[in-house]
Amino acid sequence: MLLAAAVMAAAGGAPGTAQAGDAARGRELYAQCQACHSLDGENGVGPTLKGVVGRRAGSVAEFRYSPAMRRASVVWDAASLDGFMADPQAVVRGNRMPFGGVEEARDRADILAWLEEAAK
Repeated sequence: MLLAAAVMAAAGGAPGTAQAGDAARGRELYAQCQACHSLDGENGVGPTLKGVVGRRAGSVAEFRYSPAMRRASVVWDAASLDGFMADPQAVVRGNRMPFGGVEEARDRADILAWLEEAAK
């Protein structure tokens, strides 16, 4: 759970002391994301999240991104994904994702733990 530990560290806890994300719980929480984002490489309303970690924002060739997302200089890692899930507009102002964010840090860490497993 390296990604989840990094998220917890970015949130202020040390990897050795913070609880790693719970991927099983993250899988359940991901249900709110999968309405728009697949993990199988197919785009839907939103771009696929397969291979999202390490990918530059707005770079899935087959997806029609907002101009803001295409211009974003974000590379998706634990910290940027955590921030985006918390407040998408704060990370990429003007993006078209109609989602207010995941408020709880634990929920975000769990979703990221699931993405670490499932989105490779």
